[in-house]
Amino acid sequence: MGMLSGAVAGAVFASPPPGSVLAAILTLWKGGASGVLLIVKNYTGDRLNFGIALEQARSQGVQVDMVIVGDDCAFVQPSKAGRRGLCGIVFIHKIAGALAEKGCPLDEIVARVNEVTKNIGTLGVSLSPCSVPGCLPSFQLPPGEMELGLGIHGEPGIKRSKVAAADEVVKTIINHMTDSSNKSHLSLKSGDKVVLCVNNLGALSCLEIAVVSKAAVHCLEERGVLVVRVMLGSFMTSLEMAGMSLSLMKVDDEILRLFDAKTTAPAWPNLSTASVCGRNLFMEPEDKLVAASDNYNEAIQEWLQTSKIPGNLGQLLAELAVLVQERMGGSSGALYCLFLSAAAPHLKQNCDGAAWAKALHAGTEAMKKYGGAEPGDRTMLDALCPAVEELMKLSTAPPDGHIAILQSAVQKADLGAESTRNLTAKAGRASYIATEHLTQPDPGAVAVAAILKAILNALKA
Repeated sequence: MGMLSGAVAGAVFASPPPGSVLAAILTLWKGGASGVLLIVKNYTGDRLNFGIALEQARSQGVQVDMVIVGDDCAFVQPSKAGRRGLCGIVFIHKIAGALAEKGCPLDEIVARVNEVTKNIGTLGVSLSPCSVPGCLPSFQLPPGEMELGLGIHGEPGIKRSKVAAADEVVKTIINHMTDSSNKSHLSLKSGDKVVLCVNNLGALSCLEIAVVSKAAVHCLEERGVLVVRVMLGSFMTSLEMAGMSLSLMKVDDEILRLFDAKTTAPAWPNLSTASVCGRNLFMEPEDKLVAASDNYNEAIQEWLQTSKIPGNLGQLLAELAVLVQERMGGSSGALYCLFLSAAAPHLKQNCDGAAWAKALHAGTEAMKKYGGAEPGDRTMLDALCPAVEELMKLSTAPPDGHIAILQSAVQKADLGAESTRNLTAKAGRASYIATEHLTQPDPGAVAVAAILKAILNALKA
């Protein structure tokens, strides 16, 4: 319901024979269809074979018509053959199916669909060719290069360039698709509403397609174009080609209603009918999660400038725990957060040496409990545990002896960090790496030693 009633397949990258097309037409006609619409991509073989079947069906009294879809925006000066049919034809499948489901007559569907076709454009890029089973690759593409404007049957594109970031690639595609000097361009202006289809040509991962989708929405919004729907997935593949194509369909309210109309086609994506535009899809740089502890100092500086520093030491550690949780990525961020969260309650009422000893012990035990590691596992605990063991002396030492204890703890942390160079990793991500590749001290242990050293230097300054 609401999409194609049949599909006729040929050999790989070849048009189906006229006899197969005719058989499909007659099956639908004899099944009670009031008319049959052939939706054909603009390739010579397809036009010929579907055209033969159409004429043969008409000679048998069948009400049949054909729409040829050419949505390719690659060629600045298309040949007499016209624009190739690419993934934009999927939009036509949906719109035509919705019109048929409404009961529109065949001639009206043909007229409406032909108008919609004028508002569709597609352009693709690939990092590799594809190979028909039993054959060599359709073209050669050196490592580090990408092909722009290639066809879905493995035809080479119009331009080669160095592989670039997703944002840059998407911008190149959309600029070419909408360049008015390109005779096969899609006219697009600020305020236009579009449906975006990000099509996986075969071998990209879901993550890569999602990255491209985000970049495409961002690029279009920067132009003032309203992205009302986004569909992403494998809609028209080119065997194992590592590439993608972007298809845009300009819509008005009526065409959007047809696009949103219900269909039982099992592979059609279940899209939200809420507009993509206006959503907070992109965080400003200052709101992005810091991916590594190298940037944590920047987050601390920002926090110091924008926050009131609590007078209570326990509250300070609790707020730092939240900051670490939000701004430091990876397991290290989680472990530091656990340490600070567990230590904080012991310093809310008192902050003498005994309170510090209890806090440090509680923090270390929390890291061991939830992280699952122990000293000797080649983790940050190999630097932290010997240092904390030394710092436990704070509970009985006079205040004037605290700096000496901290200095000794820093030395123990340095030795513990260095010892990890010769340890076998038993916990964390390093445990999945062959021992011969782990030739440096554990980074987490080195970081702990560096933090303790920074605290010592600050107190001595």
